[in-house]
Amino acid sequence: MEEKKFDINSLIGFVLLGAIVLWWMYSNQPTPEEKLEAEKNKIENVEKTTVVSTLTDSTTSKSEIITQATDSLSLVKAQGQLGVFAYSATLPSAKDEETVLENDLLKLVISNKGGQIKEALLKKYVTYDSLPLYMIKDNNDTFNINFGTSDNRILNTKDLFFTPSLSKDGENQVLSMKLKVSEGNYLEYRYVMKPTEYMVDFTVRSQGLSSSLDANKPITLDWSLEAFRKEKSIRYENQQTEMYYEKEDEKIDYLSIGGDDDDEEKDVNWVAYKQHFFSTILISEQAFSTAKLESKTLSIDEDVDTTFTKAFYLKAPLALQGGELNYNMNWYIGPNDYQILKKYDRKIKEVLNLGWGIFGYLNRLIFIPVFNFLQLFIGNYGLIIILLTIVVRIIMSPLVYKSYVSSAKMKVLKPEMEEINKRLPGKENAMKRQQETMALQGKAGVSPLAGCIPALLQMPVFFALFKFFPANIDLRQQSFLWATDLSAYDSVFKLPFRIPMYGDHVSLFPILASVAIFFYMKMSQSQQMGMQQPTQEGMPDMQKMMKMMMYLSPIMMLVFFNMYASSLSLYYFVSNLLTVTIMLVIKNYIIDEDKIHAKIQENKKKPKKEGKFRQRLNQAMSQAQEQQAKQKKKK
Repeated sequence: MEEKKFDINSLIGFVLLGAIVLWWMYSNQPTPEEKLEAEKNKIENVEKTTVVSTLTDSTTSKSEIITQATDSLSLVKAQGQLGVFAYSATLPSAKDEETVLENDLLKLVISNKGGQIKEALLKKYVTYDSLPLYMIKDNNDTFNINFGTSDNRILNTKDLFFTPSLSKDGENQVLSMKLKVSEGNYLEYRYVMKPTEYMVDFTVRSQGLSSSLDANKPITLDWSLEAFRKEKSIRYENQQTEMYYEKEDEKIDYLSIGGDDDDEEKDVNWVAYKQHFFSTILISEQAFSTAKLESKTLSIDEDVDTTFTKAFYLKAPLALQGGELNYNMNWYIGPNDYQILKKYDRKIKEVLNLGWGIFGYLNRLIFIPVFNFLQLFIGNYGLIIILLTIVVRIIMSPLVYKSYVSSAKMKVLKPEMEEINKRLPGKENAMKRQQETMALQGKAGVSPLAGCIPALLQMPVFFALFKFFPANIDLRQQSFLWATDLSAYDSVFKLPFRIPMYGDHVSLFPILASVAIFFYMKMSQSQQMGMQQPTQEGMPDMQKMMKMMMYLSPIMMLVFFNMYASSLSLYYFVSNLLTVTIMLVIKNYIIDEDKIHAKIQENKKKPKKEGKFRQRLNQAMSQAQEQQAKQKKKK
């Protein structure tokens, strides 16, 4: 038998073969992604097995295996994306579910995703086409906090899941939304809704996040909203839609209404996305150190862009205190009602544009209280407007009377003033002519300003009411005669085309107001002609200008007010009608021109002491006349 010998070649072959096998196994190891996929497949196989097993003989052990595997996989995936905030993604609340806060006025739907308001419904109001009135819906609003983490990530709260907890504090509903890093460490949005309030308390605070947040990176609040159209005329609504804000010095400012605008301000207390009759306002007790503000018009073509009016955007940094966030805020989501807004001690009532200076004071101190008083007894808002107009015209009637008396006096003196003009013709006698005319007026006790001052005193009332009626939410969707909504235009005929600046409809109240203002101006012109001094050489003919205005003003009224609130046109119609009536009564039953003439003649006979102003004026005119004479001699 042949003896087996050790074969070195075989040994070398086995070693090489083993090395190749080891190299192949090492080089073909699955990547982390492939491992994750394999783990998924494994879980799916287990789930399938569990379904089959449950049909025959269900066991709790297999369910536990699935849960552990799923949690493990979710945690691995979440940690890769969210780092220290991965815990929030593994909780049962990590679903796009919602919690409702609701009282008699307001309904808020808060989403787990982002912890933000997903829907805001004003329950007492509807849109122009009778649909529920939503301030927030269908992702038109985003409230987000952007921040950096200690593990070098940039995250946005709008992408993360909060855990809701709804409770009661007396009659108040309290919703705590927590973005958790662990069970005891979190970022919290806290909403508190009171039973009969549009104002919702809102707190942003963190607990135990000082080691999770990167204090060296900015923490930024981003709030954007695309404002839904709510009113009949989107163009008119757009003209009343703007961004207001209050600075630390309590100065109220706003971005431009006319088009796109942006600004950057310091120390901003609150920001209001104000629409015509409704606002969404974010108020902070701790002022934002800086605020980037933007407003953009979305309705360019009112025939096509019919969903939104404007887009608003706020970007503001949030400051850490001891490594934590702590901001006490409020949301006001409700109507621009002066009676409601003035209750809050944050000057948010200023979003209601009642006019600046004296115009705003007249509205706040007179017209709003009178209007509210009339509401107590009268349910028809058209009648309230008519009664308010009557009250205003009665109060203003003494000024109309003074103006008419002044014009009557000037009318009586006009023949004598014409005589002065004939006696002193030419430019060289202009000073002398003016001096004698003023002397005549002084002796007669007549002042040309006496007719202008009453008219000027009526102007603040005119402009105050011009702001009052369009801003009054009580008139919204209230009907009168053919007008279905006193806060919108009163269309009686739809045009098959659109006229620039006029619109695609015909409103009747502006037509009536234009007719009334024509007759008012015709009477005023007749009155002014009587008191107008004769046209002097080199001076413009005021009578021609007044004639032009008599025809131009009604046309402007007709065009301009066709898209405006019918309540405003109703007011001007009734006001001008009453003014014409008062003027006719004064002219025909109160003023006696013969008595006025007799009184003027008596005044002329009385010695009249000139005032210091008149003395200085006469002296200046005499000096000017002397210089004019000297220059004439030199020539």
